[in-house]
Amino acid sequence: MLLSRTKQECVTVADLLKKLGNVPPERVLLDPTPGTATEKDVLDMERRRGRTCELVDGVLVEKAMGLEESFLAGWLIHLLYQFLAKHKLGILAGEQGPFRLWPGLVRIPDVSFISWNQLPNGKIPKQPIPDLYPDLAVEVLSRKNTKAEIDRKLHEYFRSGTRLAWVVDPRKRSVRVYTAPDQFRLLTEEQSLDGGDVLPGLNLPLREVFAQLEEEPARKKQPKR
Repeated sequence: MLLSRTKQECVTVADLLKKLGNVPPERVLLDPTPGTATEKDVLDMERRRGRTCELVDGVLVEKAMGLEESFLAGWLIHLLYQFLAKHKLGILAGEQGPFRLWPGLVRIPDVSFISWNQLPNGKIPKQPIPDLYPDLAVEVLSRKNTKAEIDRKLHEYFRSGTRLAWVVDPRKRSVRVYTAPDQFRLLTEEQSLDGGDVLPGLNLPLREVFAQLEEEPARKKQPKR
């Protein structure tokens, strides 16, 4: 079904790339054949080849993530962990934590918060790709991300149950805070991120968040000769 539908909707490679959100062709895997990929292929690609891919309409699409974006995502996780250590609201996942938003669609936000409301027994699911959604989804923009791709992801996140999304731009030092796919406010590094109704009480000054990208490692003092 996936293969036949993909063939009907995508006559050319250009059609396929547009359908996926105008992603660069080097991020679209041809093995397995587009339209036939499954969740098993997502897991096998990670385990055997070390490539983190999302599953979109039977197509494996490699995540766009560089060192700077990964570092910033890790720093946000650190800050959110500090907050959640005092406010027991849920758990966090990083850039290799997949979600089955619905059958045939696996997304992997760069940072995810999952509230305890989704985990009534208080346990982290054992399945590698659980039927969950991020209450907060964070996407840290890479140069290989496109606007159409992020727009598509936002619609999918909120359709699945997401209540808050942050789209972080490390180059512009800004964050777009979404409460719906088409409703956002733009924050600059002069402002602070808050968690809204999802993470009440959270306050992250963006200047301090982005400052981590510029910090130099402490240098050891050289002994005097």
